[in-house]
Amino acid sequence: MKSEYDVIVIGGGHAGTEAAAAAARLGTTTLLVTPDLERIGQMSCNPAIGGIAKGMVVREVDAMGGAMGRATDASRIQFRMLNRSKGPAVWSPRAQCDRGLYPRKIRKILDELPTLSFFQDMVTGLLEEDGKISGIETRAGIRFRGKAVVVTAGTFLRGKIYMGRQGMGGGRAGEAPALELAAALEQRGLEIARFKTGTPPRVDGRSVDFSRTDRQDGDPEDFRFSGYIEEAVPEQRPCWITWTGKDLKAVVQKNLSKSALYGGIISGQGPRYCPSIEDKISRFPKALRHQVFLEPEGLETEELYVNGLSTSLPPGVQQEFIQTIPGLERAVITKMGYAVEYDYFPPHQLRHTLEVKKFPGLYFAGQINGTTGYEEAAGQGVMAGANAARKILGKEPLILERHQAYIGVLIDDLVTKGVDEPYRLFTSRAEFRLRLRQDNAYRRLGPIAIEAGLLTEVQEEAFLLREQKHQSIKKWFNETAVSPEEVNPILQKAGTPEIDSPTKGSDLLKRPGVSARDLARVAKANFLDGQGLDALAAVEMEIKYKGYVQLEEERVKTLSRQASFKLHSMLPYEEFESLSMEAREKLCKVRPSSIAQAARIPGVSPADLQNLIMEVRRLRSTAP
Repeated sequence: MKSEYDVIVIGGGHAGTEAAAAAARLGTTTLLVTPDLERIGQMSCNPAIGGIAKGMVVREVDAMGGAMGRATDASRIQFRMLNRSKGPAVWSPRAQCDRGLYPRKIRKILDELPTLSFFQDMVTGLLEEDGKISGIETRAGIRFRGKAVVVTAGTFLRGKIYMGRQGMGGGRAGEAPALELAAALEQRGLEIARFKTGTPPRVDGRSVDFSRTDRQDGDPEDFRFSGYIEEAVPEQRPCWITWTGKDLKAVVQKNLSKSALYGGIISGQGPRYCPSIEDKISRFPKALRHQVFLEPEGLETEELYVNGLSTSLPPGVQQEFIQTIPGLERAVITKMGYAVEYDYFPPHQLRHTLEVKKFPGLYFAGQINGTTGYEEAAGQGVMAGANAARKILGKEPLILERHQAYIGVLIDDLVTKGVDEPYRLFTSRAEFRLRLRQDNAYRRLGPIAIEAGLLTEVQEEAFLLREQKHQSIKKWFNETAVSPEEVNPILQKAGTPEIDSPTKGSDLLKRPGVSARDLARVAKANFLDGQGLDALAAVEMEIKYKGYVQLEEERVKTLSRQASFKLHSMLPYEEFESLSMEAREKLCKVRPSSIAQAARIPGVSPADLQNLIMEVRRLRSTAP
């Protein structure tokens, strides 16, 4: 058994698999160590990938050569593009996945990498030489030497699971916590804190009365999360929507003292944007109901994930409240919901490469940095694995800036602002939203990935073909004139003036309500299939919103020049409705003296800062 590697990755979750894959794609000998090799790529909570902002990250991970997009395509059983009613800058792809297919595909992708090895054991300690991390030790007493170590321990660091007031050690149901590794990291003088997260119960779909729920089918379009390698997509499945009501509210309120969180057992802060049902009932007492999604766990099971009912209440209470929900009156619970409290290391201790400042050669990625979500973990994993390998190879660090990627926004937020609650990425956290779209992820990051050596030969070839397709489509719109007979019916339907002479497609595309697909169809273009449709979407946004992107960049420059903008200590932040609720709460608490100080407050996004400047100017203009 080989005992020395370039990069060692601890943990086989979404951060760990991407870190190991990135390091191996760069050619370094890489070892992935995890307590159970059968659970590599496990979807611990909802078997879904993507969503608001998260879908952009999945495409960025794929553009950087990652595995998540391919595995999602190969396992997705429902696809939806969220936020279609809003501008394309915030369109976000989301897929419900087969819980069994996804990790199997992840393992298959990892097995394609010849320099990546695997070992099953719990890591209990780190080896150190001359102030640098030099390897790991496992519970079995085996030592592996490594020039860099990436820790992606998820919720396992001193993890404790709660159903009611009773707690038991565990990183997730049925798996032991990582106690020794947490202690080893803390003993090295790193700051440590606790967060919590949770998961809802699952139910047997055969016991659900779907006639009392609303069916939700996926989108029919042939969308792919992966732009390099096309995977076969499985058969699609519907989801269902139902609602909680006053009866559930009564059950929860009566039993709040039995909750681990509200009973005072858990002290760790939970995710604001994925609250438990106890949080919803307590924080929103006037709400008459809360939405619940019944989502399939896979093609070969009738089990349903009850999205919206995350809880730490005892099993008996879970059974009682779930049967108050329409359609679930006779529901049989197959797995109980639970909360898990775990250690994380505040990310101000990291460099932008995700290397720990105090210990060269040690990298953190995923929930250990205070984040939540598979996608945020994967984005960090790619960057941590790439930077660990590049350092060993004597290459410059790979850092994505905020204007280049949501991954750049994510890491900069973590390192610069820190976290005081589990971090979740939103489009509002990015000041370059029109540039950071899901449709142009490959044009933004493909060249960076190629230069960094992160793409395989197959992926690089696919990128070049994709770029050629993009350029040919763009040329078509810039050079092809569409006749009035062809396009006027489209213009009439869009409510825009008709034309009386042939007009270039690029000029027509700038009109509201006119789509690239419609123009290409009436002009009988030959790129309305496969990757042509994906490239077509990117060309459409590039042409249609070019002016807006330029204006956005100018606004960001202006914001930078106004970093010394002063703020009065008594500003009525609670009245500034253009700011997010989170930003108003944080600003009221901190009372910053300037925009520069406000920018460093966790939860205050760049978009909030722009709106804050406008609110203050408005107040000043109306002051006597």
